[in-house]
Amino acid sequence: MSEPLTKVDSAVQGLETKETKQRRASSSATGVMNINDLEAQGIELQIAKETQGTGWKINTSPSTIEDKEILKKMLTTPPVKKIDLHFPLGLQVTARNLKGVTIKDALDAIHKQFKKRADDELDLPYLAGFEWDKEESWTHLIVHLRKDAGLPPTSKKKKNKAAEAAAED
Repeated sequence: MSEPLTKVDSAVQGLETKETKQRRASSSATGVMNINDLEAQGIELQIAKETQGTGWKINTSPSTIEDKEILKKMLTTPPVKKIDLHFPLGLQVTARNLKGVTIKDALDAIHKQFKKRADDELDLPYLAGFEWDKEESWTHLIVHLRKDAGLPPTSKKKKNKAAEAAAED
């Protein structure tokens, strides 16, 4: 016991140093921009026109929209990672997707805020569309709502055989 005790750090001593792997900067898709970069470069946004004709009720799931193809389209051109959606009464929600915010992402963000509201609680329950006002703010869209769906009612007429026979006479 004449030898002095020495501390051994098992995490460092006797191990070779390993090179750490570089993390990816982000998992976003190519061509997807940050909204703040667009503002700095002065690149203007274009909003998908398909959002105006959805007839979507904001307290129902976006999957209730008849044309499922519009849900896959990008909300803005150029695509952005996230965008704030402002309502006229001051509510703000944020739609995010690192591969580019789609119409479905925006509708999901809105639905999350209104899904627990009853129909009679909503004065303007239908989505009319989005507006981008660069004078007000580059980084958000204004959400417009309306009282009715704005779509012509779908005619699903059931043919009555008696009425059909009378029409033939």
